[in-house]
Amino acid sequence: MVSKELIEMLNKAISLEIQVSIQYMWQHVRIYGFDHLAIAEELKKIGIEEMKHAESIAERVDYLGGIPTTNPAKITVGDTPQDMITNDMLAEEEGIAFYKEIIEKAMLEKDYVTKELFEEILSDEEDHHNVFRTLLEK
Repeated sequence: MVSKELIEMLNKAISLEIQVSIQYMWQHVRIYGFDHLAIAEELKKIGIEEMKHAESIAERVDYLGGIPTTNPAKITVGDTPQDMITNDMLAEEEGIAFYKEIIEKAMLEKDYVTKELFEEILSDEEDHHNVFRTLLEK
């Protein structure tokens, strides 16, 4: 069985995923201007992917005998498109760093399913980070 510490880490990951799914969806609704139509659609698409991550992690926590959290981490929307995407890029960087820690912890505990789950999520998060970084380079 996995440690209580790993389950706590997974619950923090759920909080991060809920946070960004709400954050990106709210930004999708609040971003305006002709130049921002494509960005709005990208935010919506990524927000949906993040909610799917939260669901997958919650299912894993439940399987491991924990109780999945329903509490998001702090949501930071931003007032301008530049602020929004900057906040989003920083959120992805936080997730990337933390998910690498989870992968290491899962490997130490020989929890190969959690390791594989987070390797897949990590790949998505790096793609999201790349989208936001590219938007900011514009």
